[in-house]
Amino acid sequence: MLIKVVFRSWNGTWRSAGTTSGRGWSRDDQWSWLEPLLPPIPKTGRPPRDRRQCFDGIRWRARTGPPWRDIPERYGPREAAYTLFRRRQIDGTWTLVLKKLQVTADAAGHIEWEVSVDSTVCQAPARR
Repeated sequence: MLIKVVFRSWNGTWRSAGTTSGRGWSRDDQWSWLEPLLPPIPKTGRPPRDRRQCFDGIRWRARTGPPWRDIPERYGPREAAYTLFRRRQIDGTWTLVLKKLQVTADAAGHIEWEVSVDSTVCQAPARR
């Protein structure tokens, strides 16, 4: 599936990243499901960076597993992504988002809850 990605550059203007298969970027339909589950943006203090860009950086790191310092620049400053990740981890947002997504997906019939019990016993060979 090809999608058009548009994101805010460092100076705050909008620019197109062209057509991409979506690797590393959340699609519009994915973001429309996730954004309402996140806490509201605070009205006081400095305006936050683009939430979607930071979230894509967090998702990229979770998917690939490198240290925070290796997040590509296209996701914004690594400090912003790390700070957002830790704040949401400490306040329990990620757990609530996962639960809400599971409930929504289960209600829509996208999840099959299946339990598999395996009674196979595998004994290690005796040491001699």
